[in-house]
Amino acid sequence: MKRNTTIGLFYTGVAIICIGIVSLALWLGKGLNKPYQAPLVVNTGKDTTPQWFEITKDLSAVNQDNQPVKLSNLRGKVWVIAQFFAVCPKCAIRNGEELRKIYDEFKGDPDFHLTCVSVDPENDQHEKLSDYAKALGADTKNWWFLNAGDAKSTHEYLEKELKFFGVRERSDPVDIEANGKYAHDLGFIVVDRDFKVIGKWPLADARSEEAKKIDPGLYQKLKEELFARIRLELDRKKSPAIK
Repeated sequence: MKRNTTIGLFYTGVAIICIGIVSLALWLGKGLNKPYQAPLVVNTGKDTTPQWFEITKDLSAVNQDNQPVKLSNLRGKVWVIAQFFAVCPKCAIRNGEELRKIYDEFKGDPDFHLTCVSVDPENDQHEKLSDYAKALGADTKNWWFLNAGDAKSTHEYLEKELKFFGVRERSDPVDIEANGKYAHDLGFIVVDRDFKVIGKWPLADARSEEAKKIDPGLYQKLKEELFARIRLELDRKKSPAIK
């Protein structure tokens, strides 16, 4: 009798557990069938400007006038940095035109500077940099074209310190003939007065036919954002630590 009672209680307990599991599964199933809704983020009050990261390592180079300079010379200024090389067709057609627009807009402010670093320093000697700068109407006092001396270390600095996409050397002769030796990032990085990278704007990519098909208004939106951010940073006062 006791054995039968024990067995009965055991199976009763199992049945209760099974019912509980089935009920839980049904309840969860109803929840899983509901569409996911992301939490709504509302204005929390104070407007903040995100800062990406501080530049911790310097870069020494020679500009288009064969003058030795360092990026740290620009501390206290608001500056835009881009990659290029003299025979890159996209640099000339896309980035050159975009950089000239930025330059024309802000060149009158003594605290603004443009910097272009060659990803092909072996071929972009200062004579070629000088010709390139003259073609764009760049004044050395506020627009540098730089040769940092060694391709590998230059690429590593641009990728690891400034977080540009990695430079890739092309191997197909036909590709090289059409597009140049290197494939590189065409984005513009903005650095604030405190030597901090505060954003990146891929205007050249937004002008591509592929991008226009996806979002026809993207280029204008990015351009307006970039110009607005530069103005904002120029309006900020210099930090007391900056001399």
